[in-house]
Amino acid sequence: MMNLPVDFITRTKPLLGKEWDSFIAALNADSPTSIRINKRKYGEGLDLSTVPWNSNGYYLDKRPQFTFDPLFHAGCYYVQEASSMFIEQAMKQYVKEDIKILDLCAAPGGKSILIADTMSGKSLLVSNEVIRSRANILSENIAKWGNPNVVVANNDPAQIGKLTGFFDIILVDAPCSGEGMFRKDEGAISEWSVDNVKLCKERQQRILADIWAALKSGGFLLYSTCTYNMDENEGNVQWIRDELGAEVLPLEIDDEWNITPSFVEGIPAYRFFPHKTKGEGFFCALLRKSGEEDHPTQRKKDEKGKKAKLDLPLEYKNYIREKERFVFYPKDDKWYAFPADLQNERAILSSRLNIVSEGILMGEFKGKDFIPSQSLALSNYLNVNAFTSCEIDWKTAVAYLRKEALVLDSQPKGYILLTYQGKPLGFVKNIGNRANNLYPQEWRIRSGNVPDNEVNVIRSY
Repeated sequence: MMNLPVDFITRTKPLLGKEWDSFIAALNADSPTSIRINKRKYGEGLDLSTVPWNSNGYYLDKRPQFTFDPLFHAGCYYVQEASSMFIEQAMKQYVKEDIKILDLCAAPGGKSILIADTMSGKSLLVSNEVIRSRANILSENIAKWGNPNVVVANNDPAQIGKLTGFFDIILVDAPCSGEGMFRKDEGAISEWSVDNVKLCKERQQRILADIWAALKSGGFLLYSTCTYNMDENEGNVQWIRDELGAEVLPLEIDDEWNITPSFVEGIPAYRFFPHKTKGEGFFCALLRKSGEEDHPTQRKKDEKGKKAKLDLPLEYKNYIREKERFVFYPKDDKWYAFPADLQNERAILSSRLNIVSEGILMGEFKGKDFIPSQSLALSNYLNVNAFTSCEIDWKTAVAYLRKEALVLDSQPKGYILLTYQGKPLGFVKNIGNRANNLYPQEWRIRSGNVPDNEVNVIRSY
């Protein structure tokens, strides 16, 4: 039986009333496991129960060893909590054009890749994380999903707030007291206190105030938490409305989803409780910024017209499909491809933010050798016909992902694209008696407990 803090019970029980016993029973039950499919890489449907508020979400009947499924590392799916997939509804119901969107507190990246799935190819996503180590994990997950119109940044909200009127939408999935994660994380229970709730509420308000100027007038703020209390939820939505000047907007939902409405009349908001919806605790509200037309941040004059002195040879540009849609440029001894339609916006971001990754990292030169990158291998725009491909089995794929040395029989020397079940997995350089493993050291599988049987999560359904 879960040992909940007395103060949490005192504060939360009145909100649920007669539902309290059902809520406690749900907290003591197993947490559901859910995934989202990357339809750009894996277009097949699964014979599984679907997440009703998300078009690509599925529930699994048990939690497998995702770490040892090569298709997980290939970006064919992502393990994401089902309740948080609800933000798709706000995107679908209110976003009808090309946009610039910021996911402010983005790591590890589940909501960012969901946004990337819902926005157009001419839209731009800035996925930010203030903690550098988490920003690196975020960058890895963004690369695996394969979308080129994404920039990963590592900045404080106040710095991003200087991009006046730059974004059409800002998602603030705010750091919170984590009450909705009690079932999944025992540490969240031990760290909980009334004082921490108060600190979280104040921090959330600082974050919102810092970032507010970066949202254009008429733009949308999507505010979410994974907690239950009213201080961090409806209380902050009221604060945004009253202090920052915003209109709270309704979303159309299906009654069968069993989403709990706001606890405050006149404040449209959406609550997920584990005894009513199949997922963890979650809160979400959508607001629209009001006010006078602002003056969005523009590219500085001295930034215009700058071109790289070097150009990437056509041979390497051909590594991606539809290369005419991209600009190619060097940065820190590496070569990148970025959508040409968004080049002006990329230049603004590059001059003002600390960029961790952007677009497609094509690779880098070492002497006369151009070494293709892992980002390229996993890109949705990879031109597989530009490489010699080698299909490998599960055991070899796991060895590759553990960054072990490989031997590829009957393969030519040079750079080889490894595929698993037809999906690109990464590159090796075949030198004859062995193949140098080019999988990123920081991405490798560290666990040595390799299962005896193959792990094929989505192929098994």
